[in-house]
Amino acid sequence: MDFKEIKKLVELVEEAQITHLGLEEDGVKIEIKKEVQAQSTSVVMPASPTPVAQMAAVAATQSSGNGSHQEEPKASNLVEVKAQMVGTFYDSPNPDSPPFVKEGDSVKSGQILCIIEAMKLFNEIESEVNGTIEKVCVKLGDSVEFGQVLFLVNPA
Repeated sequence: MDFKEIKKLVELVEEAQITHLGLEEDGVKIEIKKEVQAQSTSVVMPASPTPVAQMAAVAATQSSGNGSHQEEPKASNLVEVKAQMVGTFYDSPNPDSPPFVKEGDSVKSGQILCIIEAMKLFNEIESEVNGTIEKVCVKLGDSVEFGQVLFLVNPA
């Protein structure tokens, strides 16, 4: 087997949808393996805003009844940005970068607020409203649940 034949075999493996080719001819063994890399895709999931006032009204009606004094939440116009999936919360694109947003930052609709990693996919969570970040409710590396509040945004 000469070099041209080996080169053709390599090209065949590259073009075909095979990852391994083994051949033995005249006492010469040739094995060609192609390493397949998993493709990483990024999915942009718009966060669904839910006014905090709705949640505060529900919380106020569900008192514990144990007689202890609890501060009732104030009805406000803050918008909750919730996790649209279960995963790991990241506040920046990589460990060396500053966070996408922090408390007090102004944000625009469509601006990336964070990333949630789910099953090796990095999903960007965007703001649905223009406004100011009032509170970041989770920390870097936290596991988040579907529907968990990530940010409170004061709409502009």
